[in-house]
Amino acid sequence: MALHVLVPIDGSQQSWSALDHALSTVDDGTITVLHVVNPAEGVYSDYGGGGYYDPETHRRAIERGEELAERARSRAEEIGGLETIVLESAVETGRPARTIVDYAADHDVDRIVIGSHGRSGVARVLLGSVAETVARRAPIPVTVVR
Repeated sequence: MALHVLVPIDGSQQSWSALDHALSTVDDGTITVLHVVNPAEGVYSDYGGGGYYDPETHRRAIERGEELAERARSRAEEIGGLETIVLESAVETGRPARTIVDYAADHDVDRIVIGSHGRSGVARVLLGSVAETVARRAPIPVTVVR
């Protein structure tokens, strides 16, 4: 049975390390790289309780996700292994942790490999951790790569 692995990418070194790990451990199957665009990336605030939505900013964020997917393909081609692995990509909009878990459930993913930013203490509490939330909420195995 072929394995389906989901690798969320955001352009950080940790997300590339997660992709490298997935490429080195999956012998046969599908790797899907997923970039999640936070809907707040298209909203500007006027600090008065209002704000406005800029569709151009949101479009640029989606284009960035598509560019990251192209970089992932180039990286996979350099590393090798695409003879036995299908590399797919997706760009979704939503809250990152929830979108990753939902995507995995909706697309019959067997495992998630995600990069960790390695925050600890107050930074982790204040900023949150997408990797930690995914690990707690995903109904499938999650590998966190540093």
